[in-house]
Amino acid sequence: MSRTPDQPRLTPQFCFNQTALRDSLRISRGAVDDTINQNLNALVTPSSTPFDPTSTAERQPRPAGRRAIDATSCSGFKDRVLFPSWQVRSDVLSYCAGVATSPDPDDPDHVLRQVEDVRARERIVNERLDPYSGRYFPREARTESLAALLRNEMMVEKIIRSRTWSLVGERCENEDRDFEKATDAWRTRRGGSR
Repeated sequence: MSRTPDQPRLTPQFCFNQTALRDSLRISRGAVDDTINQNLNALVTPSSTPFDPTSTAERQPRPAGRRAIDATSCSGFKDRVLFPSWQVRSDVLSYCAGVATSPDPDDPDHVLRQVEDVRARERIVNERLDPYSGRYFPREARTESLAALLRNEMMVEKIIRSRTWSLVGERCENEDRDFEKATDAWRTRRGGSR
């Protein structure tokens, strides 16, 4: 069974380092969600029932690899591996979303953007001579860039969780059809929502 990756140390520098942020999310997804079938197969005890030679005479309703998993193993996997890994990623995305919406006094490109804005206002624009002279594309602040990345990552996260939850539902009897409700119920059982 997979081990939940550790939560990275959450700092604004971590969030602004988009490579580190993406890698952290990718590693967590790869450890649990991308390998969900292998993780679920690891929950099945292969020798729980002895081999019956007559079982080969008739077609089985489920392929052997898609055998249902007992409820105790399923709930243990969800409570100890799946939901904690989702929570770690939610914490990272929430923290970085807060960083993206906060003022950024340490932005290294702030002065450069101000200088470019002043130059753009002072330019003489003659669109008859140069139809492109009126164009000005200001640099994006790093908080805006981070916000765009987080919007994409949140959409990816929703798609991945939905897919993972449907695969878990095929093998385990999920009480909730919706992964968000199941995650909220897990948070409540743990003693608080984050």
